[in-house]
Amino acid sequence: MNNSKHFPRKRFGQHFLHEKHVVERIIRFLHPRPGEHIVEIGPGLGALTGDLIAATDTLQAIELDRDLAAQLRERFGKSEHLVVHQADALKFDFCSLAPNTKKLRLIGNLPYNISTPLVFHVLEQSHCIQDMHFMLQKEVVDRMAAPPGGKDYGRLSIMVQWRCEVEKLFEVSPGAFTPPPKVQSAVVRLAPYATPPVKVNNPKTFSRLVQQAFSQRRKSLRNTLKGMLSVQELEAVDIDPRARAETLSVEEFARLSNMVK
Repeated sequence: MNNSKHFPRKRFGQHFLHEKHVVERIIRFLHPRPGEHIVEIGPGLGALTGDLIAATDTLQAIELDRDLAAQLRERFGKSEHLVVHQADALKFDFCSLAPNTKKLRLIGNLPYNISTPLVFHVLEQSHCIQDMHFMLQKEVVDRMAAPPGGKDYGRLSIMVQWRCEVEKLFEVSPGAFTPPPKVQSAVVRLAPYATPPVKVNNPKTFSRLVQQAFSQRRKSLRNTLKGMLSVQELEAVDIDPRARAETLSVEEFARLSNMVK
């Protein structure tokens, strides 16, 4: 792999994966097959791209960096199986790439400076996504997979777990990247539910309530949810008004959300 032409750009949060055995493990977990519609977010120098092209009929790649997009087209230009979109993944309409009958499989070493907003962006389009295999900061993956009650559990945990089955696959050390990031990384598998196990009447209300509940973690729900729900309404769905947000399950947040008028 020739990365001498490209210097990692800090503003894009670029840390390029180069460790071959890590690439092989990711591909093994993804287990791509012909006929699937795979989308790679932030292919960078193409560490995963070649293996993905070899395993599937068509690979769509979303790359913000104009120079890298051009390099990918040049490097894999002879392949009819690669389509490079020079675009911002944070604004990209992923469902536009999904044919009517098949869902997308997303994969990517996500830029760490935009990883959380990018996950929220793709969750909004989860109806057209079969699964996602993402490399993220270990801390972010731990928050996604966290059960109620601990410091890792928060808004991200609830919003992801409401829509997806979450599985932390393995951790990756900084030395697997150029330049090495200052944090540990991890690969996570997110599989959107066809029907979420928890019924939410209004997703926007649910999102707003969860955000408000965690806006001041140390305060009780009777304080953080003042203006949205009264003490009597909390008690009506068997929620202790003195409880803190981090002690409530996804299902309990759904019950609260469905009470909001």
